[in-house]
Amino acid sequence: MPTCSYRPAAQLRQALLDGAELALLDGAELALIDVREEADFARSHPLFAANLPLSKLELDIFRRVPRLTTPITVYDGGEGLAERAVERLQSWGYEDVALLEGGLPGWQRSGGELFQDVNSPSKAFGELVESERHTPSLSAGEVQALLDGQQEVVVVDARRFDEYHTMNIPGSISVPGGELALRIEGLIPSSQATVIVNCAGRTRSIIGTQSLRNAGLPNPVYALRNGTIGWTLAGFDLERGQQRRYDADFRAPAERAAAVRQLAERAGVAFIDSPTLQRWLRQPARTTYLFDVRSPEEYAAGHLPLSVSAPGGQLVQETDHFASVRGARIVLIADDEIRAPITASCLAQMGWEVAVLRDARAEDFSEHGTPTGRVPPGPQAEEIAPQQLAAQLREPGTVVLDFTTSANYVARHIPGAYWLVRSQLRQALEVLPSAKRYVVTCGSSLLARYAVPEVAALTGKPVQLLSGGTLAWIDAGLALEHGETHLATPRSDRYQRPYEGTDNSPAAMQAYLDWEFGLVEQLKRDGTHGFKVL
Repeated sequence: MPTCSYRPAAQLRQALLDGAELALLDGAELALIDVREEADFARSHPLFAANLPLSKLELDIFRRVPRLTTPITVYDGGEGLAERAVERLQSWGYEDVALLEGGLPGWQRSGGELFQDVNSPSKAFGELVESERHTPSLSAGEVQALLDGQQEVVVVDARRFDEYHTMNIPGSISVPGGELALRIEGLIPSSQATVIVNCAGRTRSIIGTQSLRNAGLPNPVYALRNGTIGWTLAGFDLERGQQRRYDADFRAPAERAAAVRQLAERAGVAFIDSPTLQRWLRQPARTTYLFDVRSPEEYAAGHLPLSVSAPGGQLVQETDHFASVRGARIVLIADDEIRAPITASCLAQMGWEVAVLRDARAEDFSEHGTPTGRVPPGPQAEEIAPQQLAAQLREPGTVVLDFTTSANYVARHIPGAYWLVRSQLRQALEVLPSAKRYVVTCGSSLLARYAVPEVAALTGKPVQLLSGGTLAWIDAGLALEHGETHLATPRSDRYQRPYEGTDNSPAAMQAYLDWEFGLVEQLKRDGTHGFKVL
């Protein structure tokens, strides 16, 4: 068992409050980690808590908390997950790990505010921006009237392309938020044309609209109020499966780059050279995140070694997911003069120490593809090939356990395989049929490998690892099953977002909007945010 120390919630809250005033200067870093599943996290958590579920902690921890001496505080809601997380973190070399005294209830008893949903800091920042800058917006009906009229109107969707492809405002063009300032002038017919920025809800449309205005775009720019949610609630139809995208060869004129540079400097963004970056990366007592804010396709084609792909719009939207150490330093890179500075200006307003690498050369983008993330050493396991497993399943006695995401499982899985959340393995085994042996899998079997000794210890039965995972089974052309056929635990690994997909109830969408409307007041009560809107 680990040696567990405890950090009082009041101490952490005071550190965050101090950080809000001092921008967590002098390397005062902290990581507050919630190890529950995302659906549980989304119900209530502190503002700056980072969700790293125990069930897949191995896959994410080194990317999101890269420095082993970072002070880490772990909590859950009383489920006993945090203690197990501490044990693992200590075994992987983390030197300063403690439990939050009293867990989540202790945080609340200390006077800490509890937030809902995911990416709460970013969404709260968006609401604060609108509140303080009075970012202009139009209702769904007003936008539809413009589209029906004779005016020049361009609607741009600031979400990821896959979200746009799922459903979009009719006639809109996919321009993810980090690309807006760089690409928008290649899409508008004149400086008089009205630009409408939308997302699914509010945050990315507000930030996108305000960013274009801050960048000096001469056009009238408005957010679509409440995004596709507002459009749907107004009774208008959405398109499906569209492919319209920005011109990837277009770049904004020099005057836009100059305006963005001035904006970033006003926000307190530093512009650094490569020797400074290398010195920062070598500092043992400070975390430096290095993010490439270009598109994933550009990143895969060539990027700086050690950099992580974080498209600018999503980085601002999901900052907690990319940078889970509050008080860390963030360095942004791109191959133009707009995407990194405009993203940095938002992050700086959100209280981060952020810099832009200004002297990267084309030849420096020398690494290709998407690097495999660093993970802890996996245990030894007896492996079984897909064809062998298929033959084995023709006889009774083999139970397949699938540790992939529930979405992947529902899309396709090995016939008869049971899906479960790994952190709930003990509970799942109690409801599964008896077995002579177990075979564990996930997409690639990377995560499943860590489950091998856990299944063996709890069952006392032989456990095999599917070589290459379910993807290898698919590549072998073997039969598949679809749907929620064998769920051994609830699908708590992902919070059902009211703004994604096409099957959300009007009540859920309205409740989400109502929550967002209350975020500014919640920020005031919390006091730890440190946001400063330009």
